[in-house]
Amino acid sequence: MNSTPPPTGTGTARGYRAGPSAWWTLPALAFFVVFALIPLAGVAVLSLMAWDGLSAPHWTGLRNWTRVLADPVTGHAALLSLKIIVLSWLVQTPLSLFLGIFTAGRQRYRNVLAVLYFVPLLFSSAAVAIAFKAILDPNFGISRAVGWSFLSRDWLGDPQLVLATVVFVIAWQFIPFHTLLYQAGVRQIPASLYEASMIDGAGPVQQFRWITLPQLRYTLVTSSTLMVVGSLTYFDVVFVLTGGGPGYSTRLLPLDMYLTGFSANDMGGASVLAAILVVAGLLVAVGFTRFSGFNRMQSQQEGL
Repeated sequence: MNSTPPPTGTGTARGYRAGPSAWWTLPALAFFVVFALIPLAGVAVLSLMAWDGLSAPHWTGLRNWTRVLADPVTGHAALLSLKIIVLSWLVQTPLSLFLGIFTAGRQRYRNVLAVLYFVPLLFSSAAVAIAFKAILDPNFGISRAVGWSFLSRDWLGDPQLVLATVVFVIAWQFIPFHTLLYQAGVRQIPASLYEASMIDGAGPVQQFRWITLPQLRYTLVTSSTLMVVGSLTYFDVVFVLTGGGPGYSTRLLPLDMYLTGFSANDMGGASVLAAILVVAGLLVAVGFTRFSGFNRMQSQQEGL
């Protein structure tokens, strides 16, 4: 089949260069306006009002913003969210990268192991949190089952351990997803690059450093963006595991927003926190896109 574009100057050629009509974006645009922009506008308006969820709301101006931004609990929640973002990236990225490279192999045993690695993707966040809450229980959990004393710790009740435990549970749940991204990225790397490097005498380490990593840079940007922005929305796992405790040890910004709105009945303050989360997520996503060159990405497949 001839895939050569029509000659320049014809009407068909102009249509080929222009691409699909902008009208095709209308359904997605309408969906985005109804389910994203309108709720965001509602949050922005509600952040300027006092409302307990039952009585009629009344206008307060910027009072909610000054109160929430001056609250030390908000600063502590923002710091915890930043710690979760950094720790989650440091734990999940290298593990996902190496598992993705490993599972990209064509050997049958690797396919079997890949199926096992991807099992956590099938579980809901609430189910994962409930399971780990039972497993990590110091009285009835895995420490009593296997009799290992070093596991007999209050992993979810000790303020010194709980944040690392939450990062571990989150990593267990989301590493399979990012592994899948890296596996797909590795399988797109042309085999000719590895064959040429072998002729030049490159070993596995040199191939990883000079071929695999550079070819996966866009996958790394995509995975990191999803990971960092997703870290701003961790709620269900943390809420079921710890409820934000002990004390304020795991009260992240999303959890702080929920507890402010539905436990303290302060919908105005919760809306301020929601607006902060939206702005932070947008800034992070735009920053990744701008400084990583992701907006200038090109296909790395041969001939494309």
